[in-house]
Amino acid sequence: MNRLSPQFFIRDVLEVAPDLLGKILVRRFPDGQEMQFVISETEAYRGEEDLACHASKGFTERTKIMYLEGGHIYVYLIYGMYWMLNFVTSSENNPQAVLIRAFTSVNGPGRLTKTLGIDKSFNGENLSQSQRLFVCDNDLKISIRTAPRIGIDYAGKAWANKPWRFILE
Repeated sequence: MNRLSPQFFIRDVLEVAPDLLGKILVRRFPDGQEMQFVISETEAYRGEEDLACHASKGFTERTKIMYLEGGHIYVYLIYGMYWMLNFVTSSENNPQAVLIRAFTSVNGPGRLTKTLGIDKSFNGENLSQSQRLFVCDNDLKISIRTAPRIGIDYAGKAWANKPWRFILE
């Protein structure tokens, strides 16, 4: 399996999010165990103009990772108990990220990070250099459908209804 190049992530989130479907996420644990999962659902968050994106509030301590060049891991905690796994996309200072929502065998971003043992220590890690977490290409022929993003009613109807959730069929 070939690890995705850094250039894969240095593109617009609306290209990267669907292109991640069918790719293999690899998690290596300190004891040598390795787990592999096929990415089956993603959501795109597209910069400061996207009111559902954390970067809509601008550069903060929380969002500073999103302002890095694509290929970095952005992890944050919701509801005080679930870590969310995101991959930064686009060029430096253009804050975009893809939320990894599901694998073919694990549904839900909270379950996904629990299965992977993801926590804040992954925040800022570079996918092209990490020995713990990375994404590999896969030769699967895939079919994709889109849907509105989930749980972002606070952003307003226009942003909540964007078909920026990508699902492997």
